[in-house]
Amino acid sequence: MTIRMEENLTGKLLIAMPGMGDPRFEGSVIYLCAHSDEGAMGLIVNKPTPDLRLEDLLEQLGIDAPAGSSRPKMIRLPVHFGGPVEHGRGFVLHSADYGTDEGTLEVNDEFGMTATMDILHDIAIGCGPHQVVMALGYAGWGPGQLEAEIAANGWLSCDASPELVFAAEDGEKWGAALKTLGVSALALSSTAGHA
Repeated sequence: MTIRMEENLTGKLLIAMPGMGDPRFEGSVIYLCAHSDEGAMGLIVNKPTPDLRLEDLLEQLGIDAPAGSSRPKMIRLPVHFGGPVEHGRGFVLHSADYGTDEGTLEVNDEFGMTATMDILHDIAIGCGPHQVVMALGYAGWGPGQLEAEIAANGWLSCDASPELVFAAEDGEKWGAALKTLGVSALALSSTAGHA
């Protein structure tokens, strides 16, 4: 069965429904960087990896950051589990004030995604984007797969805002995303029907 794409969800958030059945995505909020008839790609923005910060990653990669008080605060941010695909590869979801000619996907007027080392060097020296979510790995779907999961009540979608993606606490993003739809987490059921 082929599910046709009704709406392009690029730049939107996916909110995992309770009881979706895949523990990797339970309670996830995913920013969709790309969505087309060919599939979808996004980054989980609310699941920090335990005990791994951006500064640790920079050190492992041999990228030097200035010492002392001139170190950008951003390098102390957590690194997130971005999804189960290519979990050894880094992706930076960031504000649209940054971009490189070859490595940045300009998602919309508020968000970009860069997966090259340039952004890590720029963050380390304090000339990167103003807001970031650093992720290892990504979530990916083949043609029609995401549409089928949405039709099976696995995901809700909502508009993404920089405040929700970059500023909200990771543990609060799922509930905050639901609130943008006027939905309470307590009211959700994994067996809800479609209107």
